Amino acid sequence: MNFTDKLAQDEIFALLAQSAQNIQMPAYLVGGIVRDWILGRPCNDIDIVCVGSGIALAEEFAKIWGQKHKYEPEVNFFKNFGTAMVKTQDWIVEFVGARKESYQRDSRKPIVENGTLEDDQNRRDFTINALAISLNAQDYGNILDPFGGLKDIERKIIRTPLDPNITFSDDPLRMMRAVRFATQLRFDIFPETFDAIKDNKERLKIISQERITDELTKILKTPVPSYGFKLLFYAELLQLIMPELVALQGVEMIDGKGHKDNFFHTLQVLDNVCKVSDNIWLRWSAIYHDIAKPMTKQFHPKAGWSFHGHEDKGAKLVPQYFQRLKLPMGSEMRFVQKIVRMHARPIPLGRDEISDSALRRLLFEAGEDLEDLMKLCKSDITSKNPEKVQKVLQNFAIVEQKLQEIEDKDKLRNFQPVITGEIIMETFKLKPCREVGIIKTQIREAILDGTLRNEYEEAFNFMVQKAKELGLEV
Repeated sequence: MNFTDKLAQDEIFALLAQSAQNIQMPAYLVGGIVRDWILGRPCNDIDIVCVGSGIALAEEFAKIWGQKHKYEPEVNFFKNFGTAMVKTQDWIVEFVGARKESYQRDSRKPIVENGTLEDDQNRRDFTINALAISLNAQDYGNILDPFGGLKDIERKIIRTPLDPNITFSDDPLRMMRAVRFATQLRFDIFPETFDAIKDNKERLKIISQERITDELTKILKTPVPSYGFKLLFYAELLQLIMPELVALQGVEMIDGKGHKDNFFHTLQVLDNVCKVSDNIWLRWSAIYHDIAKPMTKQFHPKAGWSFHGHEDKGAKLVPQYFQRLKLPMGSEMRFVQKIVRMHARPIPLGRDEISDSALRRLLFEAGEDLEDLMKLCKSDITSKNPEKVQKVLQNFAIVEQKLQEIEDKDKLRNFQPVITGEIIMETFKLKPCREVGIIKTQIREAILDGTLRNEYEEAFNFMVQKAKELGLEV
C-alpha cells in the first residue's frame, strides 16, 4: 500500500521528508496518524520516528519551515528524553529517535537504548499503532506493517505485536489503553490479548492513579462508554479501579421478587446521557447516581425491594470516590454531588397532587444545573417494557412544562430574596445573630411555598411580622 497521495495533501510532509534528506537521517510517520488515515478519522498530531537524533531532525525541520513560511514555529526540546515537539498553526509534530526498551519488574518506566525502526515497532503497544509510512526518497509513501496491523484494522481487532503477557507485564497501563482504543474505535480485543489482560490485572497496581483515571476519562468521553466499562468489568480491571461500581452488579431474589441489576442499569443510563450531553461531569454523575443502592437496599414482604435514601447517601460518598480517583475536588465534584443528591426528585413531581411549592423548591435548589439534572433524570428512565417507559416520559414532560411555567412567572432559579440579612440587621439594629438567620429562612421558605411574592414592600411587611413574633421591634 502506498500513501503518496495522502502525503501530497499537505506540504508539511514534503518538508519533513526534505528535512530528513538534508541531514541524511531515515524518518517515518508512525502510530496514530497512520492508523487514523486508514480509518478515515481526523488527526492533527504527527509522530516521527527517525534512525538518529529526534532533536537534530526537529531543528532542521523548524529551520526549513521558518524559511518557507517566514515565521518560526514553536519548538520544545526534551533533551533528557532525546525528543522534541514542533507546533505549527495546524499541526503538532513530535520527533523521537528509534529506540528499543527493556523493563524492570517493579516499574513501567523502560530502560531505553538507541535502536532501529524494527526495534521501535517492536515496542509499540498494539499492531494498529505499529504501522509506519516511509518519508525516505527510495520508498516514499510505502507502509511498513510487520505485525499485520492493516489486517487487524480491517478485522477491527486490538492485538499486541508481541506476546501480550510480556507487553502488559512490562507496561500495565497498556491494559487500560487496550480497552480505551477498543471503546473509541468500537473494535474487539483479540481473545489471546484479552486473556492476558485478565492474567496480568494485578500489575495495574504499579500504575499511578492519575494515569488510570486519564484512561477512564477518555473512555467516558466516547459516544458509547458502556462498552469500555463492560470490557473493564469482564477483564476484572474494574474490580480493582472502581469496586463500588462493581458492587452494583447482580440481582437478589426473595419470594420471587427481584430488583434490577443496578450495574448494567447504570451503564445504560450513562449511554443515554451521552446521547444528549458532552458534559463529562454529567457523565460522572450518571456513573455515581445509584452508587449507594447496595448499602441502602431493603426488602419488604409486600412492597418488595426499596433503596430509600440512596441519593443522599450517594452524594455523601462522592468526595471519597473523587479523592481516590484523583478527580478534581472543587466545583466539578460539587456538581456531581448535587446531581446525585437530586436525581430522584423530578420524576415523582409528575403526579397531579404535587404542589407548586415542591416545583419551586426544585427550581431553586437545582438553579443553573436544572437542565443537566433533567437530562440525567430522563436518561434514568430504563425498562424492558416500552409502555412503562412511555408513561414515565409522559409524566416527566408534565414536570418540565410545570417547571417552565413557574420559572416564567416567578424567576426562581438562583433567586435571592429582596430582603437581605443586611436589611434585617439595619431595620432592627441587630448584629449577626440567630434571629437574623431565622427571619431570612422564613422569608425564603414563604417565597418558595408561594405564600409570599418576592417584592420589597410585601416581603418587608412579612419580615416585620415575623420579627414581632421573635420579640423584635422596629
